[in-house]
Amino acid sequence: MATHLDLGRIGEALAKTHLENAGYEILDENWTHGKAEIDLIAYKDKVIIFTEVKTRTGNAFGEPEDFVDARKQKLLADAADEYIYLMNHQGEVRFDIIAILFDRDKNYIINHIEDAFWPSAT
Repeated sequence: MATHLDLGRIGEALAKTHLENAGYEILDENWTHGKAEIDLIAYKDKVIIFTEVKTRTGNAFGEPEDFVDARKQKLLADAADEYIYLMNHQGEVRFDIIAILFDRDKNYIINHIEDAFWPSAT
């Protein structure tokens, strides 16, 4: 199977295709602010969707989406705040997770979790 970084890139490409096929417009990929990186920023129905992609080759240690912890959510929220400010977006936003799980035969399942979390204010 691919290295960790390669697996991440493969997962992000699959997630991008998944979103595009579902009618989302991709605004940005791998957008960074400070220590945070937002994998995909999409737009649909006047909503900006900040999407974290998690790709794994097994779930022995948990499902891929389980790895978006409170610290990661805060980083994503901080970056999203900056993006919203820069784009002067006045509408709704949402945080999604796209979890991709590969098996030994390189088959995969995509789990798109809409409105997966709302970061708490700190």
